[in-house]
Amino acid sequence: MFFVLVNASGAERECSGCSSRAFIADSEEYWNEESWEDDEPGAAGCPCGSEEFEAAVAFSLGGDGSVRWVTVGLRCIKDGFCGTYADWKIDYSPTEHLLTMV
Repeated sequence: MFFVLVNASGAERECSGCSSRAFIADSEEYWNEESWEDDEPGAAGCPCGSEEFEAAVAFSLGGDGSVRWVTVGLRCIKDGFCGTYADWKIDYSPTEHLLTMV
């Protein structure tokens, strides 16, 4: 279970048990004030007010098997609400490394 920061270009998760943090996919590359412009990361929140989630990451692949989009879905542990909280386009290659960076 995680607390999650999101913006249009990435996501960072923090384990609610041990507080360890990790970026999702290539988020770390764009996780700086220069890249944020008007899109500073904020805490993901459920309509019920909870900020603790189970997380899932989906990858949309191109015809050649390369990653084209990354999507972060979250499920609230308090009421079960599910939603897509972040997604971003990948416009470079190679991309195989992204599949293990969740």
